[in-house]
Amino acid sequence: MTTAHPAPSPQPFLPPDPKAAAGSRIADFARWAARHRGVEGLQDPTDYQSLHHWSVTDLEGFWAAVWEYFDVDATTPYQRVLDEETMPGARWFTGATLNYAHHALRNLHPDAPAITALDETGAGYEITGRQLRTQVASVAATLRDLGVQPGDRVVGYLPNTPHAIIAFLAAASLGAVWSVCGQDYSPHAAADRFAQLEPTVLITADGYLFDGTSHDRRAASLQLADALPTLKAAILVDNVGLAWPQPRHAGLAVPWEDAATRTEYLGITPVPFDHPLWIVFSSGTTGLPKGIVHGHGGVLLEHLKILGLHCDLGAGDRLLWYTTTHWMMWNLVVSTLLTGAGTSTYDGSPAPRTRPDILWDLAARHKVTVFGTSPQYLLAMAKLGIEPAAHDLSAIRVIGCTGSALPASAYPWVRDHVRADVQLASTSGGTDVVSAFAGSAPTTPVWAGELSAPNLGVALAAYDTEGRPVLDEVGELVVTRPMPSMPLYFWNDPDESRYRDAYFTAYPGVWRHGDWITLTSHGSVIVHGRSDATLNRNGVRLGSADIHDTVERLPEITEALVIGVEEPDAGYWMPLFVVLADDVALDEALCERIRDTVRTGVSPRHVPDEIIAVPAIPHTRTGKKLEVPLKRLLQGAPAEQVLNPSAVDNPDLLPYFAHLGAQRRRTRRPHPAKDAS
Repeated sequence: MTTAHPAPSPQPFLPPDPKAAAGSRIADFARWAARHRGVEGLQDPTDYQSLHHWSVTDLEGFWAAVWEYFDVDATTPYQRVLDEETMPGARWFTGATLNYAHHALRNLHPDAPAITALDETGAGYEITGRQLRTQVASVAATLRDLGVQPGDRVVGYLPNTPHAIIAFLAAASLGAVWSVCGQDYSPHAAADRFAQLEPTVLITADGYLFDGTSHDRRAASLQLADALPTLKAAILVDNVGLAWPQPRHAGLAVPWEDAATRTEYLGITPVPFDHPLWIVFSSGTTGLPKGIVHGHGGVLLEHLKILGLHCDLGAGDRLLWYTTTHWMMWNLVVSTLLTGAGTSTYDGSPAPRTRPDILWDLAARHKVTVFGTSPQYLLAMAKLGIEPAAHDLSAIRVIGCTGSALPASAYPWVRDHVRADVQLASTSGGTDVVSAFAGSAPTTPVWAGELSAPNLGVALAAYDTEGRPVLDEVGELVVTRPMPSMPLYFWNDPDESRYRDAYFTAYPGVWRHGDWITLTSHGSVIVHGRSDATLNRNGVRLGSADIHDTVERLPEITEALVIGVEEPDAGYWMPLFVVLADDVALDEALCERIRDTVRTGVSPRHVPDEIIAVPAIPHTRTGKKLEVPLKRLLQGAPAEQVLNPSAVDNPDLLPYFAHLGAQRRRTRRPHPAKDAS
């Protein structure tokens, strides 16, 4: 008789460092909660799972503890932490008045760098805490003189430079509502967003840097101003040294130098906890982009939690995270200031042709402790043969990575070419909550190809097709209890119908985000891709990200996109589009390598029907692959019904994919229905 032995427990790629975990802010928070709030089960402050369990089973206790631990400074106190636990419509910290801008400025050392302004040339300058407060006070006074009042909208057409942060904090200090987009948006695309808001003031720059070129955006800025009839004024920023012509619109033009160099006292306007802070926009692939409204208090608490606890940021730290102003990561870059840490802005390409390692060089020179990027960047660094460890990266504790799931293949590369003991923190969230649902912390292990754990305060679950929670199985990403940073509402959605349709129709009262995930029995989270882009071959479902991650490891492939296209007569076409590396041809030998890679590395049932070399893969402006819109294009839907070209990084590709779909429909033979066996 043989004895069955249990399967060995999976081992993490990198366990938490015991000393770093015990000395982290999240462990200090756990000790504080046990001591001051009487929370049971936190005897070991480095036990992340126990801390997370408390955070989602006692929402009121947890968020009150975050408020107290970070010493939130309210002008009037709250009456209750959570009045109504409903989604949508949860009411947090009723009665409290406060201001985000006050908290962003109050913890900064007056003589230490608050913002380090960087660009792709390697140049830079620093703004101290005292200088930042002075400039915010000056711009706030200018906005007030221009008639800006609480609730008015102030918009920015700006690159990622300190001007955007200063302008935002100035607007927030007045109780005005901020929105921003980068200057790679056309004037029409920017107006699609901003005109909805009926803004009072536009703040815009003369241009931006990218890959060795200064892009002149003066004419685009004036076209945008002309498209916003509610403007009272435009504040004109000199970023790349171009002379501004006289604006054609009727409002007043104010040079940034005049707006930001006044000697003024910074008066902060207290606002209710759920007063609008900023409006961020969805990718807007169909119709006008949706304006998602977040409040002062919800953002303040959520960002203190994720940056102060999960990222372990505090005084003396410095963050550098590559982003554009229209990606939600810009909002987190600003919120670094809430913790007393310094933040960085970066104007330029993340990997310019002349200096592809520039970000690593800047991280070394400025002693960055948290370095943030995307999976595409790390994979590109590996394929380019970049050696980050050639720079002194000893200050970096964490490499944050978001935008999509980080494939397992990237983990050994970071260990071998950056530093063996750095925490690689793959993170997944969304503009919708302007934060993360799952990620990492100093007290969590790193699992290759997986996110370490659900974030504190996030009641994350994976639901099967019947709406039941599952473990170690693929399911829909849902959040079963409210978060303070869930949207207050969508702009111009008075009956909340668009808001409800976006998240709450599949499971009433439960947030459905639209991703496939697996919650593992060892506590991690695996993200498989968008659930509306699922590959369903003969009833066997697979997330597209699993194929992308595997195929993109091949040195011949720069990027890949697989799409499952339902066709008439029960047909199903699953093409794989690949962007080839330089001097590589898609011959039959490479096609067979790709098919074998999918067959053995992912699933024999999901080997692509066809492999097609394409010049590029289109993305949203925030870098997500356009899976569902391209699927509809391939099925024959008119482009104007599928997506807004202004939301695409390379709209010239859309006719190309529409032509591929038309060609497929002309040449395909009817596919008889067959069983799912």
